[in-house]
Amino acid sequence: MRPGPATLRAVPMFERLDGKLLGQLDAITELHGFDVNAELCRQGAIPAVLHVLLDGQVALSGTAPDETQAVMEVLRPIACFVLAAVLTEQPYLMTATATTEVRVLTINAPALRALIRTEHDLALALLGTAARDFRSMVRQIRDLKLRSATQRLGCYLLALVNDPAATSAQFRLPFDKALLAGRLGCRQDSLSRAFAALRGLGVETHGSAVVLHDVARLRAFAMPDELTDTPVI
Repeated sequence: MRPGPATLRAVPMFERLDGKLLGQLDAITELHGFDVNAELCRQGAIPAVLHVLLDGQVALSGTAPDETQAVMEVLRPIACFVLAAVLTEQPYLMTATATTEVRVLTINAPALRALIRTEHDLALALLGTAARDFRSMVRQIRDLKLRSATQRLGCYLLALVNDPAATSAQFRLPFDKALLAGRLGCRQDSLSRAFAALRGLGVETHGSAVVLHDVARLRAFAMPDELTDTPVI
């Protein structure tokens, strides 16, 4: 089914497009629901559509020639994947799998590329999204090079604190620890050791529940970036 212009305008990268252009996008877009474990795209395939995640959670994973697999990213709404492969008409470098029930927009890739050639506002919107994807990738690579797994975990936990002035915080991890290990670029046993190391800094865990007893102390250890990008997708 067609999502309608109102649903498309709720996607941040499309929110500034005019009504006519949203109507053109709507004509090449479908709204789908998928069950948990559904494979949305496969590594090595040529993209037929651009996916935009509206609800639920999707894991992006890569597979090596020896069949070793690793989670590269865990996406939550609203996010598109994988834009670079769609724009360049190159094979996917990752497989996308629903880890919950999801609701997804699928935009016809050839039609989208054709529309970009004539609609500059759409081209600029997608260029901005691609640039932010690139910055996110660079940030993750930099963290892998400059921070230990324990520091990366600390930064991740601090990012889940809603109040920047809070001295303590309680929350639940948005996904299981197996996915979290992949998101942080470490093995599950390394993640367990990182959580154990953070106990001395006031980090308490009970399953997916997390309590930060001393936010300032954790921040001094993890040294999160002072500047963060405003998310667009």
